[in-house]
Amino acid sequence: MSLGPVMLDIGGTVLTEDDKRRLQHPLTGGIILFSRNFTSQQQLMALTQEIKDLRTPHLLIAVDQEGGRVQRFKDDFTRLPAMRELGRIWDKNPSRACHVSKQIGYVLATELSVCGVDLSFTPVLDVDYGQSSVIGDRAFHRDTQAISDLAHALMAGLRAGGMQAVGKHFPGHGGIKADSHFEESIDQRRFADIELDDLIPFQRMIDFGVAGMMAAHVIYPHIDPLPAGFSRKWLQAILRERLQFDGCIFSDDLSMQGATYFKSIGDRAFAALDAGCDMVLVCNDSQAADELLETLQWNTTAVSLARMAHMHGKKHFVSYPKLREDPVYVQAVHEISAIGDPNGELPFS
Repeated sequence: MSLGPVMLDIGGTVLTEDDKRRLQHPLTGGIILFSRNFTSQQQLMALTQEIKDLRTPHLLIAVDQEGGRVQRFKDDFTRLPAMRELGRIWDKNPSRACHVSKQIGYVLATELSVCGVDLSFTPVLDVDYGQSSVIGDRAFHRDTQAISDLAHALMAGLRAGGMQAVGKHFPGHGGIKADSHFEESIDQRRFADIELDDLIPFQRMIDFGVAGMMAAHVIYPHIDPLPAGFSRKWLQAILRERLQFDGCIFSDDLSMQGATYFKSIGDRAFAALDAGCDMVLVCNDSQAADELLETLQWNTTAVSLARMAHMHGKKHFVSYPKLREDPVYVQAVHEISAIGDPNGELPFS
C-alpha cells in the first residue's frame, strides 16, 4: 500500500483498534507522536514497531523534537537546548556554535532513529524579531547568516545520524506576535521585505539540499489572502519555482486556529494539497481525522510519493547499548551537556 497524504496522531502509548483502523486507511501516510505517546525508550520502540508492522512501506513516524520547550521525549533522551542558546554562542564564536549545532543534530537523529522514529520537524528557520509569542527561543537568531549556518550544521548532524531535515515555518512566522495555534495570524509586510530577510534562510537551506519544508498558517495579505500553507502563490510560484525547492512540503496542523480560513477539515486538507503540500497534518482531533478519511478525495502523484518516501529514516544503530558505546555519540552528548555551563569543556573555546 502506498503512502497517503495524511499524517495523524494517536491518543496513548499503544495502538487501539480505532488507531489501527485510521493508520491502515489508504489516505494515511504518516503519524506524529507527542509527549502523551511516550513513557520510556522501550515503550517507544515497541510502539514504533507496532506502527511499522501495520503496512509496507511503513508509515512515516514523526515528532517535534527541536530542543528547549519543544522536546516531546525527555526521559532517557539527551536534554537538548533551545536553539537560541546556539545563537548566543554564535555571537561569541560562530565556529563553536556550528560545531555544537551539528552535534545536537547527530544526537537528536541517532536517539530517535534507535527508537524507530523517522524524522523530527526541525530546524526552525524563522527569524527572531523578539516579538513572536510562539517562536521565541525556538529561533536561532535575528541574523539570517547565523540562522542559515546553524541550521545547515544541524542538518549535517541529522544526516550523519540517518535523518532528513524539515525547515519551518515557511515563509517565516517570526514577524508577528500572534500564535497561529490559537488565533488568526496576519503579517502585513510586503514581499520585498520578507524576501530580503525571512526568505534568506529558506533559500540557503534549499541550496544546501534540505529535504522537507513545513508551511506556516500565516496570512500575508500583500502577497495572497490565503494563509501560506493553502496558497499556490507561496507554495508553487515562490517555494517551488522561485526558490527551486523540490522536496516534501508538509502542512502545519490543520486543527490549528490559523487554519480555520476553511471551515471543514476536508476543505482545509484539499486546499492545502491542491496548493502544493505533499502531506497534511491533523492532530488532537480524532473526530476531524475520521471525517477527513471518510470525505477526502485525492490522488497522490508519483512525484509526491517519492518525496514522502525520501523522508524515511536510515537507522545506523540497532540498540541503545550499541549507540552508547559509540565514541562519536558519547563525545557529542558531553559537548551538548556543557552548553550553558561556564566550566563546560567545548571545542573551539
